[in-house]
Amino acid sequence: MSRRIVFFLCISIGVSSLCLKGSRAEEDKEKTLELESGFYYTIEKGDTLWDISEHFYDSPWVWPDLWEKNQRIPNPHWIYPGERIRLFSREELERIVEPEAEPETVVQPPEPRYYLYPAINSVGFIRKKPVSPSGTIFKVREDKVMISQRDLVYVRPTGKMAFEPGDRYTVFRMLKPLKDKDTKALIGVQHYILGVVEITEVEPKFSTARVLQSFRHIELNDLLFPYEPRSPKITLTKSKEGLKGKIFAAEEHQGIFADTVVFIDKGSKDGVKVGQSYSIYYQEKVRIDPKAKEYIMLPPVDYAKIIILRTEDTTATALISMAQKAVEPGAKIRTPSR
Repeated sequence: MSRRIVFFLCISIGVSSLCLKGSRAEEDKEKTLELESGFYYTIEKGDTLWDISEHFYDSPWVWPDLWEKNQRIPNPHWIYPGERIRLFSREELERIVEPEAEPETVVQPPEPRYYLYPAINSVGFIRKKPVSPSGTIFKVREDKVMISQRDLVYVRPTGKMAFEPGDRYTVFRMLKPLKDKDTKALIGVQHYILGVVEITEVEPKFSTARVLQSFRHIELNDLLFPYEPRSPKITLTKSKEGLKGKIFAAEEHQGIFADTVVFIDKGSKDGVKVGQSYSIYYQEKVRIDPKAKEYIMLPPVDYAKIIILRTEDTTATALISMAQKAVEPGAKIRTPSR
């Protein structure tokens, strides 16, 4: 609460300053005054973008916008004490965006509701059959240990792949295959998205590329596949009736998680589509009489929600958009109740 008071006090001081300067406008009409709202906040131990958003904007769900506007933060889950982030007050930060009404003179169908997720191009996926790489990063100029935005890297093509100047590629890493903990059946290979590069020069056996975006740490031997930009507007659509499944992992492989990207064991073959919402729930098994052997199942209780960001044949990538308590791998999902 104290942070919020400081935040609005800073805005009040800025507005007062503007009023005082405005009173002198008649004395010097040629002078232009500009006011830029916002101030910097120094991260403290234990802070997360989720907590900071809740303190200063009364909603933890605006953290993706806060991350997008602070490009010095490469990963929203890794912020450190002493770092400074900028807080903005002029913009309305809403996660679910209602389209603006069209003028009465223009007759157009209303734009569907959508969920805004600026980090959509950093979202990975899981497939049983891995993507065939277009190339590999084999060296970085100046021999840097960690490759990041604006660095120059050298890439070699795979097979008969031919690079062209201006071509863009997604940088990714294939992680160990994932198996179902209960059935031991193969779920697939996780494609971990790291960044985007653009080919700048082409030589007979290799090419030079510049790192345009770095979502996570890029390393030597990381792979490339053709870049396909995706819209951050996730159009909301009706969920598949009667669907039940489970979350088998978080993208960053945390043991417990809340506002993060996760993978579910249902995909397009099961009727799952981008923009659908599903509930995360639990259902208790209890005995009515402690002396009796018979158990009954209590009604299911929803405690979190997910929005589908990407689908594959048998899996899908989703964002936990709301959680009343922590979620763990194996958590059950279902079609939201009416």
